[in-house]
Amino acid sequence: MVANSKAKSCSTDGIRCICLVHYHEVGLKGHNRSSFERKLKENIEAGVSAIPGARVSRISGRLLITLETGQEAYAAAKSASRIPGVARTSCGVMTPQDVEIVYEESLKALKRAEPFTSFKVDARRANTDFPVESMEMNRLIGAWLIERLPGKQVRMRKPDVRLHVEFIEGSTFIYTHTIKGVGGLPVGTAGRVVSLISAGLDSPVATWQMMKRGATVTALHFSGRPETSDTSEHLVREIIEVLKPTGGLERLCIVPLGTFQREIAGLVPVDLRVVFFRRLMFAVGNRVAKEYAAKALVTGESLGQVASQTLDNIRAIDAVAAYPVLRPLIGTDKQEIISLSQDIGTFALSSQKHEDCCTLFMPRHPQTHAKLAVVEAISKELPIESWLDTIDTLIETIELI
Repeated sequence: MVANSKAKSCSTDGIRCICLVHYHEVGLKGHNRSSFERKLKENIEAGVSAIPGARVSRISGRLLITLETGQEAYAAAKSASRIPGVARTSCGVMTPQDVEIVYEESLKALKRAEPFTSFKVDARRANTDFPVESMEMNRLIGAWLIERLPGKQVRMRKPDVRLHVEFIEGSTFIYTHTIKGVGGLPVGTAGRVVSLISAGLDSPVATWQMMKRGATVTALHFSGRPETSDTSEHLVREIIEVLKPTGGLERLCIVPLGTFQREIAGLVPVDLRVVFFRRLMFAVGNRVAKEYAAKALVTGESLGQVASQTLDNIRAIDAVAAYPVLRPLIGTDKQEIISLSQDIGTFALSSQKHEDCCTLFMPRHPQTHAKLAVVEAISKELPIESWLDTIDTLIETIELI
């Protein structure tokens, strides 16, 4: 429906190609709404920076991106729709508030939306600087169009095409094409977190969920190297590239954990290995969080999904955390997680076979109800601080912004 509109230039007779960015939860904020708007504007500017000539400004209740061509408007709408805080994006044209121009551009917009048989006009004015009320404009535009569109009909319910005509701050915005956004809050409005990310299905989705809630993320990946290959590291880097357009990833830290897992496997009861592997990861997460001024750790755990994710084991693992541990997927089942991973584009990568630390030295029958007192007593006999000091020297950091 937009194929015919992509390439044409709009910069004539006061008419510009545009993309309107409609807020999600930002619109519900009170006294601090302006700071959320500023942050969203910054994120949108970064998201469309590769499009030549794209200019982002604030207008009444939304953001406006002006561009040179319809193709650029469509690209901007697509890019901006992936940025948290955006409810939807719309690409079309901006015209003067001249009724004749509005009629003509409305007709062009509908013709670009072919093929269709029915349409509806949705005209709105954001303020009273335009003299004709919304309902009257709906009637006038619809009547003018129907005379020039033989074979078409106006339909109030479930039309093939919805023509939006918005009168805002002295200009008119006309569009038929809208892309659903991811919603949520602008990245950078909820503080920093460290997200433990693997190449599997769950943790990339959890990381994305935190960015959607406005958090800025340091991704922390534990590799089984040198006990395994570095396959998981390459997959995680590809997953990071998929998530990067969201704008919330500051860096990726990679920790080769295999040597320390081998040591743990030789020092703790077999059935508690998984608990101690996870506790070491959280201990590393504490240090990374402190270094980058993060306020929480994030995992992709879902209650009861595997042995380490029972309530008893979660308690035994969380005891080592110096920060709150956030689990955005804790009540989500596997099918829901798969669906989310498909939506955000990480499913294909996460489904690839790979070696990682999660299956390294796994016992046949892991403990599902670890007792915290027993775990703490064993921990006192382990050289954990020495391990952590060595791990500090091995962390590989990739800055992303």
